[in-house]
Amino acid sequence: MANLWPFIETNGGEITRVLMETPLAQVLSGPIKDPVAIFLIIMAMMLVAPLVFERLKLPGIVGLILAGVVIGPHGLGLLARDETIVLLGTVGLLFLMFMAGLETSLDDLKLNADKAIVFGLATFAIPMVLGTGAMLLLGDSLLASILVASCFASHTLLALPVLTRLGIMRAQSVTATLGGTLITNVLALLVLAVVVKAHGGNLTLQFWLFLIPALAIYTLATLWGVPKLGRWFFRKFGHDEGAEFTFVVATLLVVSYVAQLIEIEAIIGAFLAGIAITQLIPALSPLMNRIQFIGNTLFVPFFLLSVGMLIDPMILISEPRSLVVAGVMIGAEFLSKYLAAWGSGKLFGWTFPNTMVAFGLSVAQAASTLAAITVAYEIELVDEVTVNGIIAMILVSCIASPWITAKWGKGVKPEEKTTTRESGGLTDRVLVPVANPSTEDNLLTLAILLAKNSKGTLLPLHVLSDKNGKISPEQRIQQSQLLAAAETIAHAATVAVEPIGRIDGAIAGGIVRSASERNASLIICGWKGYSTYRENFFGDVIDRIVRGSPVPVLITRFPQPIENTARIFLAATEAETASWEFQQTLDIANAIATELKANLQLLLIVTGGSKDTEFDLESFGLSATTPVQRLRGNFVKKVSRMLKTDDLVILTSGSHQHQAFGSSGRLVEPEAIVRTHPDVATIVAHFPPRI
Repeated sequence: MANLWPFIETNGGEITRVLMETPLAQVLSGPIKDPVAIFLIIMAMMLVAPLVFERLKLPGIVGLILAGVVIGPHGLGLLARDETIVLLGTVGLLFLMFMAGLETSLDDLKLNADKAIVFGLATFAIPMVLGTGAMLLLGDSLLASILVASCFASHTLLALPVLTRLGIMRAQSVTATLGGTLITNVLALLVLAVVVKAHGGNLTLQFWLFLIPALAIYTLATLWGVPKLGRWFFRKFGHDEGAEFTFVVATLLVVSYVAQLIEIEAIIGAFLAGIAITQLIPALSPLMNRIQFIGNTLFVPFFLLSVGMLIDPMILISEPRSLVVAGVMIGAEFLSKYLAAWGSGKLFGWTFPNTMVAFGLSVAQAASTLAAITVAYEIELVDEVTVNGIIAMILVSCIASPWITAKWGKGVKPEEKTTTRESGGLTDRVLVPVANPSTEDNLLTLAILLAKNSKGTLLPLHVLSDKNGKISPEQRIQQSQLLAAAETIAHAATVAVEPIGRIDGAIAGGIVRSASERNASLIICGWKGYSTYRENFFGDVIDRIVRGSPVPVLITRFPQPIENTARIFLAATEAETASWEFQQTLDIANAIATELKANLQLLLIVTGGSKDTEFDLESFGLSATTPVQRLRGNFVKKVSRMLKTDDLVILTSGSHQHQAFGSSGRLVEPEAIVRTHPDVATIVAHFPPRI
């Protein structure tokens, strides 16, 4: 060691230079620059922070925000909040608002429109009044006070992942809060635009003449145009899973960008895009699962980390007046948001947990608040003390929001959610034959929706016929590929799957025997919609399945992607409504309509001289608002007259087979409807006779 000292003295400068260029020294001297190391730290925080905080009985979201504080420029300084972090955080915020829109049912918004409007106006007006008064007392100008109050009025749906995990996304208080978010954020951002224009002396009539019509046209165009465009795209390219996902993300970004062009915040556009496109994506589909997985595990955590990196806790200590300003802001914001939730809860009869969920969800401040206060600071409307107070309010609200939502969300009773009647054991084990990957997508999607709705199991089946005594290696390889593809789709939708590969003397016999051996509860088959003279109604294979199946069979025909379904008609004669087959078919139709977010309507055909009877919707597990139309006359003509493109008609074929089948054994009604409307999807529900 002594012999090294002369060398160190001579070359000390060079040694110091080399040490300072090592990664460890770079970490200690400033933010990390290496892209791999940056991504490693971010992914480590995404993994560790939620796990640690959930062990402490705190929401993982809080852990991600505090992790951003620790690794950010105001903590250890490991990472700088550079353009990359800002970019990914912005995409994460858009994804967060987009998924909020995806979880928002237009039907629920319509049913709870009054609640959404009342809560939205209350959670805007009360913070505006209290916030303006509080900031005037602190000595701010009128314009500055109004702008800061608008920051209190807006909110970010930070605790949305908590609601999704608890399964209360469709509770009335949540639906009202989601609708109220759209109202209060638009109004708050409108206040921001008005204050900025007023501060610059540019608040002219031209501004109002542009903003109000542009906002109205933009909203209507998004909610009407996106579903139209989406149905066209899925009809043309619905078999390409990558194209579907890319289309969804591109739609999100385009709608968000257009929102900025008309001078409203991009997050409003993202929320509207989600509401518009949710009509096209079944809730339990693989596409929806991919969107939620990528958003919740990658982009949204980026946003939460980026919010944490903005927060500087030490600034409150360095500026004593900041503590007073921050305290007033936090008190005014929390009190006003609670009063809005409490008043709405009292008016609409919400339970206390529902009221607290609305409060917890609406109290978080992040995106629009940061945007507003940044703009105000840049035009010198507010000082640094006010900015510090806003940041402190953001920190406290971001921690409190998910904690309040998680704590009280557990008290929201299941019966308070909008639920549908499940089809019970009928969809516990759904068997679907697969033969061609390019034509079986709709069958698999339908089977997955029904199986997942009842937490059942998908049974994809491929049968090789050995009636000639030979099975080629190519046939075996194709069978393995088809079953592997079906299994991959099922796993993407997180549904239990048991692939079945079978060799049998006959295709139909193999399907029927597999259904018995694997305890299938339902079989789903594809149908071309017509038959030749020499065939029975459905064709030789399906006819054999129908005659021999020990379980119900859904004979389906989808001329276009199932996601395009806009309306579902369950057509039956009034005499059929008393049968057990009709009840089973109705449960299936209700489940499909719920997952496809399509409108379910009942068509009851009154035949002969029978009198109209009252149809009790509630006894069948349906909402009292479900449309029921009674039509008198010919079954096929009356049903066909109601159908349009993108409709799905469901028919029954159970105990009344002798009426539906012609004398030749052909089920004439479905084929007649298909020939009249070849572009309309059809499902015929066949039930074996009860013994």
